[in-house]
Amino acid sequence: MNIYPTAIIFDLNGTMIDDMHYHANAWFDILTKDLKAKMTYDDVKKQMYGKNEELLIRVFGKDHFTKQQMDEISIEKEKRYQRAFLPELKLINGLDEMLKKAYEKNILMAIASAAIPFNINFVLDNLHIRKYFSAIVSADDVAISKPNPEVFTKAAKLIGVESKDCIVFEDAPKGVESAANAEMKAIVITTTHQENEFTEYNNVIAFVKDYSDDRLKQIIN
Repeated sequence: MNIYPTAIIFDLNGTMIDDMHYHANAWFDILTKDLKAKMTYDDVKKQMYGKNEELLIRVFGKDHFTKQQMDEISIEKEKRYQRAFLPELKLINGLDEMLKKAYEKNILMAIASAAIPFNINFVLDNLHIRKYFSAIVSADDVAISKPNPEVFTKAAKLIGVESKDCIVFEDAPKGVESAANAEMKAIVITTTHQENEFTEYNNVIAFVKDYSDDRLKQIIN
């Protein structure tokens, strides 16, 4: 893997922090207990991509909830997730060092996430890492979430670089598909999904367990 990007774009959940299990638990609680959806835990995990509003529409249909109701459900779900995850909140192994080195070498960095600002702020402010990122694109900033490429192309535009000069860190197939649609290469962090789940994507240049992988040193020269 020999690639020297002008910019690095990170997904957040499952990519910078290993928290997808906590999101799944919160969604399972909301969907099956509060909203009485007949879903297994695996059913819930399969729906966990894109905006919270998009998930609710996929599960219940377009006109089941009002926009206000979906916003209220979304915030309640995130509050439950945050309460459970806060004691375990930390960057994935090796990422703190990578962020510092990239920042020192003036490599532009951005976050492009399907999370709402409420959750992004929870991570950045509790971990004190906001200074590293020149742009942050959230669910509120795009019309359609991943696998639509808008979240990544908007991040690239905000930091003033071309898509081809960015490398994306992702943990999910839909995120990698979004990067492919944006004509960006991707490195997959295998916190949530395994390599065999990405076979249809030809933009993946590496699979790594965490950011301590020696191959990642090559992208910060």
